[in-house]
Amino acid sequence: MNSQQERLRRTQGSPPVRVALLGMPNTGKSTLYNQLTGGHAQIGNWPGLTVDLLQGPMAPNRNGRSYALVDLPGIHDLSGSSEDEAVAQRFLRLTPPDLLLVVINASQISTQLRLLLQLQQLGLPLMAVLNMSDEAQRFGIWIDHKGLGEALGLPVLAICAKSNHGIQQLVDQLHRLGEGTSRSAPTANLEPLLNETYLEDLVQRYVQRPARWRNRRTRLAYRILMHPLGGVLLFLAMVLLGFQLLYAVTAPLQELVRVLVDWIQRALLEPTLGWLGTPEMLRNFLLDGIWVGVGTVATFLPLIFVFYGLIGLIEDSGYLPRAAFLMDGLMRPLGLDGRVFVLQVMGFGCNVPSIMGTRVIRDRSMRLLAMLCIPFALCQARLTVYIFLAGVFFPRPWWAPGLVLFSFYLLSFVATLVTGLIFKRVYPSNEAFVLELPPYRSPSLTTVLQRGWNSMAYSLRNTRLLIIIGSAAIWLLTHLPAVASNASGQTLADAIGHLFEPLLGPIGLNPELTVSLFFGFIAKEILIGAMAVVYSTSESNLAGVIQSAITPLQSLSFMTFVLLYTPCIGTVAAQLQESKSRRFALLSMGWSLMLAWLLAFLVYQGGLLILLLVAG
Repeated sequence: MNSQQERLRRTQGSPPVRVALLGMPNTGKSTLYNQLTGGHAQIGNWPGLTVDLLQGPMAPNRNGRSYALVDLPGIHDLSGSSEDEAVAQRFLRLTPPDLLLVVINASQISTQLRLLLQLQQLGLPLMAVLNMSDEAQRFGIWIDHKGLGEALGLPVLAICAKSNHGIQQLVDQLHRLGEGTSRSAPTANLEPLLNETYLEDLVQRYVQRPARWRNRRTRLAYRILMHPLGGVLLFLAMVLLGFQLLYAVTAPLQELVRVLVDWIQRALLEPTLGWLGTPEMLRNFLLDGIWVGVGTVATFLPLIFVFYGLIGLIEDSGYLPRAAFLMDGLMRPLGLDGRVFVLQVMGFGCNVPSIMGTRVIRDRSMRLLAMLCIPFALCQARLTVYIFLAGVFFPRPWWAPGLVLFSFYLLSFVATLVTGLIFKRVYPSNEAFVLELPPYRSPSLTTVLQRGWNSMAYSLRNTRLLIIIGSAAIWLLTHLPAVASNASGQTLADAIGHLFEPLLGPIGLNPELTVSLFFGFIAKEILIGAMAVVYSTSESNLAGVIQSAITPLQSLSFMTFVLLYTPCIGTVAAQLQESKSRRFALLSMGWSLMLAWLLAFLVYQGGLLILLLVAG
């Protein structure tokens, strides 16, 4: 047996070499994780985006030894008290990895070396990478990474994960370090005392920076985008433009999907069920129940793709953290800070990761208050309702649908304002707001498109079972009699709708809309599909049916209630997990229901009063 075969034999059955990926927020850790594992961690230019431990396989070494990469949350140091920092500390203390891979933003190396020195004192095998090295060169920053590595006694590589530069050299170096490693507990204090003089000396010897590296375009962008008044107005204008673009782009794409769904039903499903001799009741259940619900949700997949692409565009540009600083002054009177504003913006995609993102907030009171406000964000699931109803009831002029969407975006912040003012005394906080601003960057088209596609696939994959079960349940409720004899012709859905009519009638909701709301609690994605099943129509005919069933004023009241009432079951579960308090989760549900009813009441009854005055 030769030496190569002997090495292969020894590595068979060996546990994988576990590499922990560490670094400060906004160093490109998630991008590097994707490059090394082929995984799809969410990529965004916002601190605290990675809140769970992601693990993926890396390429094995030449002897066949496998490697596993664990992506830890972004941390600032090993003595912090935020939930993210606590997760990293517990991981290093309880399950020490074989290797530490520390990621440093090359353009901000002077502020990030402290974390590297803290990690070095743990006594574990370690190497560092200077990510975004191309960006540092563009700013006129030169780093002698070899000299720095020799001074620190560890490998230091210059890479650019975004363009795949230096990734193969990094993998080779990890393989060399991983040979013969064994897990051992950290041997040093997790709160080492660092010598500031030593840090300054390292930067002075191995980093060369221009006196003023911020270029003229960056300074101009800062003056415009960060102006206390003009910056806020410009932000709102960009949001309005985004909603107009969202409606203009997705409406024709949704129509194409709608045509495809109808064709599949006519050309494939109906002939197949007829050929199989399917009983009429089962046939109606499959077509008018499950397929209508699934098909209706499918038409909104282009909306999810474009929406997440736009969010990715904003995050990848580096603008989102600046929006946090810009809005911090507005959030402070509510007992919150700029981070909560950004988490609310992130909640436009989905409230669940935004709730988990509150881990970057160290103060528990502010975390709870943030978790109380975030569910009011206009998530993409609710957006499907607004896109549909705005197009049905307010199609003209061309800018009206986008204006309706923007109005509910503003209403979501009104709900946050009211919630903050009422509950800031219940959850008081004085935590300081510190956030490191990344440089402006040109968004990567590949990253933006990948973000849109992955989010669309993730949404479909995680809601498909709920969509099928929900559609089936709605069909059964609308077809099963409320009593055995069914003498009145009333179905279970009718009974439920009329039961809640005294409560929801004053806000303009009829029994059909009421039943749809119950299934919206499971997942807002199935709400439009539920309406199609409740009204016993196909997705393509739903617009005409709903237009004849309710008035534009009722649609506005319905949209108001959908925006604010109890969030989906996934969001409630996230609140329960992060707060570790059933009492808090119940408070959030009860408050959102009460606020939804009050504002919907004002919209509907106020609208009736205005119509009465105009008519009079």
